[in-house]
Formats: sequence, structure tokens, C-alpha cells
Amino acid sequence: MNLESPKTTINKSSETVFNFLSDIKNFEKLMPENISKFEVLGEDKFLFALKGMPEIVLKKKEVVPPNKIVLGAAGGKLDFSLIGHISEIDANTSEVYLQFSGEFNAMMAMMIKGPISKFIETLANNMPSAV
Repeated sequence: MNLESPKTTINKSSETVFNFLSDIKNFEKLMPENISKFEVLGEDKFLFALKGMPEIVLKKKEVVPPNKIVLGAAGGKLDFSLIGHISEIDANTSEVYLQFSGEFNAMMAMMIKGPISKFIETLANNMPSAV
């Protein structure tokens, strides 16, 4: 299953956006209002939970400065990745979108598609004011 957030324009350089997303503590600023838990577990790993959902641990898996950051599931039953794609429009403007990718059975995919789509859209929409 592959889902993408809408593209978001941010009035910061791609390097600034990349540096912001590289610091996993900053993901707390992007989280939706219904977050019930956020905890930094290390330099490259954090845990979060949304109300009514299980806790999810994400770990930084790959960085390609200043264009791409890959976070992946760190343990748990589901294997997926959340990829931040950053494109430079000009020296002070960049465009970002998030891609969620994972292998799920049809029933699981049907259950999580809506909540995950809304989640990555919220993260992307919160970026311009957080960076």
C-alpha cells in the first residue's frame, strides 16, 4: 500500500526543512491534536500514539541530504516506512510531501487506509508553521 500526502510549500530552504525533519524531536510539533503520547527513545527513534490507536515506534532508516528522510517501523507487527520528500523550488522555498509505504493484507489495508491518509496529510499541513 502506498499513500501520499498533498504537496506542501514551505517558505524555507530545502536544507532548513531537511535539518528540521532530521531532528526526530521535531516530529512532536507536526503531530495531530489527538496525539496521546510522544516520547523520544534515542537520537534516531521515537514513539507516538494517537487516541484509540496502538503505540508506534519510528526509527530513522535513511537520510539523503537535503532531499529525503526515511523513517521505518522499529519493531511491532507491521512493517512500513514514512518517507519525507523535499524539493527545492528556490533558495528560500521548498516543497514537501510524505509517502507512506507498507505491505498489508487486504483487510488491514482497508482498515488503516483512511486513518493513515489523514495522519500523513496532517503532518504535511503542520510543516509550514512548525519549521
